[in-house]
Amino acid sequence: MDGNGRWAQMRGRPRLFGHQAGARRVREILEACPELGIHYLTIFAFSTENWKRTQAEVTGLMTLFRRYIQKEAQSLLDNG
Repeated sequence: MDGNGRWAQMRGRPRLFGHQAGARRVREILEACPELGIHYLTIFAFSTENWKRTQAEVTGLMTLFRRYIQKEAQSLLDNG
């Protein structure tokens, strides 16, 4: 999920806006996998280098991850 922050900045938006857009894309990718015969998917969303970002951005990302997991957990479990 590299480049979401840069994508947003190029459009004059805050970096977190890009991260939120990336999270929405994850849902689309997950829905497409069964149709494409993809049985396993690994998503790398946060690396050790990401801890070097501003505290505000790290906090925003962690909040986004928490909300995404809370919202999608049941669907992810139901659909494997």
